[in-house]
Amino acid sequence: MKKKAICLLSGGLDSATALYSAVRDGYRPLALTLEYGQRHAREVRSARDIAKRLGIEWQSIPIRLPWGGSALLDGGISVPLNRAVDAMSREIPATYVPARNTIFLSFAFSWAEAAGAEAVVIGANAVDYSSYPDCRPEYLETMEEVFRKATKTGAEGGRIKILAPLLRMTKAEIVKFGKELGVPFERTWSCYLGGETPCGRCDSCLLRAKGFEEAGVADPLTEAAAR
Repeated sequence: MKKKAICLLSGGLDSATALYSAVRDGYRPLALTLEYGQRHAREVRSARDIAKRLGIEWQSIPIRLPWGGSALLDGGISVPLNRAVDAMSREIPATYVPARNTIFLSFAFSWAEAAGAEAVVIGANAVDYSSYPDCRPEYLETMEEVFRKATKTGAEGGRIKILAPLLRMTKAEIVKFGKELGVPFERTWSCYLGGETPCGRCDSCLLRAKGFEEAGVADPLTEAAAR
């Protein structure tokens, strides 16, 4: 029987690639999507489609973060547009959601313990998004230790690992890796603004475009939108 892994799946390029990496590594993935009141549900549709394509169990959990504090939660805060990619790592952007990965990992570890999973997989990346404090190696190492101490599994000498296979990759490396794994790029969604076609101007769109360009790979999502 294959070992299980809870895979946090937002529907974006990184989380989809991390999911496919878990499949390659011999895990039986259980996909988890958190609907946390973000600006749009387009990425949730992508997560559902990716999980369906793989034929794996998918859970979508609605939660609310009514206090806002992020451009992804509060319509009164503007999503940064047309920023220089080199400037994105200099400050924590308005799209940072307070403690989001801590909340997501808590749900993932709860399911992991209930399901007898050996790992939680997250598409965190510390290279292109090093300005997000909850995407850094030291954060993930600390959280794994927190959950070891806070769970029955850990108290009984077991361990649920946090796997972040993309942590030290550039976006171009992620694209190349995803291509090798057969990730359906056309099913993923990165744009912060939703809609039927990517805006091409938000940080996420710009980083995605940079990654595909540097990898020398055509992005089928934006190609389809251009037709």
